[in-house]
Amino acid sequence: MYILPRVSGGAFTCPQKYGQFEDPKQCDKFYECDDGVATEKLCPDGLMFDPLNRKVNKCDQPFNVDCGDRIELQPPKGNQHCPRKNGYFAHPDPAVCHLFYNCIDGEYTEVPCTPGLHFDEYQGTCVWPESSGRSGCSKSESKLKDGFECPKEAQADGNGQAVAHPKFPHPEDCQKFYVCLNGVQPRELGCSLGEVYNEEDQKCDAPENVPGW
Repeated sequence: MYILPRVSGGAFTCPQKYGQFEDPKQCDKFYECDDGVATEKLCPDGLMFDPLNRKVNKCDQPFNVDCGDRIELQPPKGNQHCPRKNGYFAHPDPAVCHLFYNCIDGEYTEVPCTPGLHFDEYQGTCVWPESSGRSGCSKSESKLKDGFECPKEAQADGNGQAVAHPKFPHPEDCQKFYVCLNGVQPRELGCSLGEVYNEEDQKCDAPENVPGW
């Protein structure tokens, strides 16, 4: 991730001949001082300048930086999924609290929270629902688009031990199966080409090893 160069710092006076120093008003702006000459620079959109950071690149996520009175920011350069080009952002649907977007230079990756947690944009992580400060969250994450839901009853193996992430066969496609993360959050998975799901052994297997194939 690179720093955007800007024009000379103008009225900014370098407190030391060399180093990087924060702008007094704008949290994502800083000055690079070289032999007492200041050059104005901007962090990548979405990141903030942290004068206490000892790394060469002092631009960091907002939840890691105390901006104090430096409340101004550069205009956002985001898109549909990324309000700014870099950062962690809540799903655009306010009812979807268990997913968030990790944006890097305007490219996003959808990330699920651990089952039972909600994403908190201010902390940049997934937390317990009561700590997220979010309301109106739906429970849609407990049901897949095809209608599959994890059984409410705990699943046990052949020895009577509880199964943490139980698996279930797909009713129509023998290459697919469902897994219930922590017993509550469903995911649809698929076997490799040439394999089918073996319900008895709860794994993908060669067709000849699957009863009834």
